[in-house]
Amino acid sequence: MSVFDELKRRGFIAQVTDEGIIEHLKNNKVTVYCGFDPTANSLHIGNLVPIMGLAHFQRCGNKVLALVGGATGMIGDPSGRSTERNLQTIEKVKENVEAIKKQMGTVLKFDGDNPAEIVNNYDWTANMSILDWLRDVGKFFTINYMLTKDSVKTRIASENGISFTEFSYMTLQAHDFLHLFKEKNCTVEFGGNDQWGNITAGLELIRRMNPDDAGKAFGMTFPLMTTSTGEKFGKSAGNAVWLDAEKTSPYQYYQYWINVTDEDVEKMLKIFTFLDVDEIEKVVEEHKKEPHLRKAQILLATEATRIMHGEDGLRSAQAASAALFGGDLHGLSEHDLLSIFKDVPSTSVSANDFENGVNLTDLLVLTKMQPSKGKARAMIAQGGCYVNNEKADNADMMLKTADLLHGSLIVLRCGKKNYHLVMKG
Repeated sequence: MSVFDELKRRGFIAQVTDEGIIEHLKNNKVTVYCGFDPTANSLHIGNLVPIMGLAHFQRCGNKVLALVGGATGMIGDPSGRSTERNLQTIEKVKENVEAIKKQMGTVLKFDGDNPAEIVNNYDWTANMSILDWLRDVGKFFTINYMLTKDSVKTRIASENGISFTEFSYMTLQAHDFLHLFKEKNCTVEFGGNDQWGNITAGLELIRRMNPDDAGKAFGMTFPLMTTSTGEKFGKSAGNAVWLDAEKTSPYQYYQYWINVTDEDVEKMLKIFTFLDVDEIEKVVEEHKKEPHLRKAQILLATEATRIMHGEDGLRSAQAASAALFGGDLHGLSEHDLLSIFKDVPSTSVSANDFENGVNLTDLLVLTKMQPSKGKARAMIAQGGCYVNNEKADNADMMLKTADLLHGSLIVLRCGKKNYHLVMKG
């Protein structure tokens, strides 16, 4: 099976610029690139789609170039946006580039046989003067051609219009393809469906610069990921799931995949894991028989978290998830605990009170977990009260500084799901 067949089977392919790409990928080991603009210091799961696609190219023996846009990131791509991005400083862009390189390294192999390569378009763009650009690149683009692109037409028709800066973006991306075609023998650009105009502009530039190269380069796009409800993945849609563990903890990452709907889970397994498609389809069929067990979601969460955060991150996420069902809290980091219970109500109690000891019965009333001391004592006597997920059997129990997890918090629980955080003030 060629890489094209594998990508198509998994749902990665939306459009191709030329049907010749099928034979090109079937009969050759090619060099392929995809670009990522460093607009933030972390990629998100929307960006993970092309990274996984590049990984499939690499696994099939092709050379993979991951382009980080040190130059284009300073301009901002108008594709898919109704307003212009805020321009970033060179220093901020460089900082973001370094962070993104590390995140890509969890999926792509940058060592060993057939290593992936990071390239930065700042390296071949920064030293070109505006006169160089206009003479050597700009003359190959007509305004008529640029105005036909959807990203440009949409912005021109909008209230905010489009600046000359963003209007010129496609010439930068097109030049990237030309440069990599000439210097790296890169014949395929891979990108999201919203990049179609930029990708075809690159092919047009290659053709115009040397007509003999027409038909030697190709473009391929993947569909922009949406849920079954039509919600778009990504940081601008209000549901950002970041690849950086500091922004989205392994626990939160794991929980995102656990909560994928039955309608979406097969699609997500094919895109966001390396499991064989036959195995995925078998699991999905088993899942349909007992959907309440969420076998497919657990498999998705396990594999996706392992890929992005490694075995340690997966174990941490699984332990944190187990904590919600009475698991041990003492082995979890403070960051994990705060992630798990971020939506749980909290009450602050002074450090002096903990030094002297806080009565558990009084604390249940103070936190409004129980309406009265009598109800609190009854809850404890019935075995329904837990301190840090350990059953409390003494209504006169005194909670002291030593009971604080990480010296800062206590997790109270009444019944199965009624949680409350007590924070040292």
